[in-house]
Amino acid sequence: MGLAFTIDSPIKVARFGISSVVSIMSDQLVEDMRKYYGTMYGENHVPIPESEPDFRAKRITAYLNLLDRIVTQQIIVLLFEDFVAGSEISKYFEMLPASAPAKELFIQMTNLAEGSEKMRLQDELRKSIKPGSIDVNIMTKVDKTNYAKTGEALPPEDADAMSALRGYASSDLHSSIIFSAGLNPRLFAYCESFSDFFPDANGYLKKKIILKVSDFRSALIQGKFLAKKGLWVSEFRVESGLNCGGHAFATEGFLMGPILEEFKQKRALLALEMYDICNAALAAKGLPPFAQVPELMVSAQGGVGTSDEHEFLLQQYGLQSIGWGSPFLLVPEATTLDPQTLTQLATAKPEDYYLSNASPLGVLFNNFRNSTADAERRQRIAKGRPGSPCYNKYLSFDTEFTTLPICLASREYQNLKINQINMLELKEEEKTAQIDAVMEKECICNGLTSPAYLAHQLQPPHKLSAVSICPGPNLAYFSDTHSLQEMVAHIYGRKSILNTAQRPHMFINELRLYVEYFQRECNNRHGIVNAKQIAFLKRFQENLLSGIAYYRSLAPDMLENDGSRAKFLNQLCDYETELAGHAMA
Repeated sequence: MGLAFTIDSPIKVARFGISSVVSIMSDQLVEDMRKYYGTMYGENHVPIPESEPDFRAKRITAYLNLLDRIVTQQIIVLLFEDFVAGSEISKYFEMLPASAPAKELFIQMTNLAEGSEKMRLQDELRKSIKPGSIDVNIMTKVDKTNYAKTGEALPPEDADAMSALRGYASSDLHSSIIFSAGLNPRLFAYCESFSDFFPDANGYLKKKIILKVSDFRSALIQGKFLAKKGLWVSEFRVESGLNCGGHAFATEGFLMGPILEEFKQKRALLALEMYDICNAALAAKGLPPFAQVPELMVSAQGGVGTSDEHEFLLQQYGLQSIGWGSPFLLVPEATTLDPQTLTQLATAKPEDYYLSNASPLGVLFNNFRNSTADAERRQRIAKGRPGSPCYNKYLSFDTEFTTLPICLASREYQNLKINQINMLELKEEEKTAQIDAVMEKECICNGLTSPAYLAHQLQPPHKLSAVSICPGPNLAYFSDTHSLQEMVAHIYGRKSILNTAQRPHMFINELRLYVEYFQRECNNRHGIVNAKQIAFLKRFQENLLSGIAYYRSLAPDMLENDGSRAKFLNQLCDYETELAGHAMA
């Protein structure tokens, strides 16, 4: 969900029992939001300047503690409210799914006349209220080495992800940290430095670890890596490789259904293996081992759009929860967007969402054609000044032209690279293509923080107000803005807020994205005779065909409606035929 979109979501939704994930990668945004909300809630703001030692970690700790205090205050206020129409305490229970015991108790209470029994049930309901978790996210790839003004590299602990982890670990939160984008050995190992990640004598973990993974193999590797250090992974969050928001990490043609099936079949064995390894490591450290296998949750996210899909994933694969990300961008009560971008998303069409190479990380990036950041990028190119000023330097990793790393979206890098390309003896069309690829990179460090400043009518740093937005393609099937209650009602099947666009099943949507990706890869490699590349494409194709066969066998149990099932099977056949048209040597 980018940097700004959920930066203050706990303040908006935690009191209703809804968990959210805060990105802590931009310490400047974190510091500015701390000032904004601290002032709003009557706290004296004491700035943490960049001149202060370990300022980045301290800013993150201070903001997370502020969020914790605010949510605690909100819960206290909510607990003393009356159960009347429109009150937040009533809203808390009204939004629960019908299957929740507290929802049944709430309905029973509302049907009673005033009296002692009604009061007793209200007291019981109040005791059941729990705030949503204030979880945080660190993208493991955003971990550049930082440098002193003298040009000397700072210690590894001062790298971006490392200091962000330290900031979270030092906070008062009882919650989870989500690591996304793969294994970062030094970052994962750094968790050993903080006692909150280890169990107490009762097996309780104050801070839990969640890994966002794209397949079972990566879960196995990362889970065992952490277990060998005595660190338990409490949840594997399976995310679609392409049918998701933000950066997209395509698998080798493995689709979500088969991936979840593998987790279903191997989850118990994985838990036992991690348990044995973890307990041995804890014993070696002289720490109390787990008395029994701790809970190992598996969840899924990416492209879910209906209550039927939500419920099917829970039941079919034994999942504990389902993530809904991008649709919440249309819910101002839950996420933070500037008015202009919110209006653009609320009226967007499917073709406005596309997979791009805009990220300086060199990873595919879900993008939106009408964003003000893309418009600003084009304006700079038209003026003969491609690239962006680079202040945050979070994505500064390139040393092709400089001693100190610079960002591929920076004006400095793009000027140097374009000059290099112009000096090459290339055909004009090839030269133009290479230059266009250089200029496609977008400054997402500023673009993904701007919405919070604009939404709260604050001056963005360096007056850079252009907005980058990275919704998943599933948002194409939602329009308008919605209340939190409307979105929750949609998730639990009490109403539908889908727009009129014809929306295929989430599995078909993901399959379409993978087939398109496969076709692009084939076209990009056209004319290149490379055994390794051909083997990759063949393996990719075989995995997609295997996934189609799996979905065909799943259709009778997944889709009860004859028409929906027939449509689903026909779409599988169409993509199967399309894939078969690409002969692999």
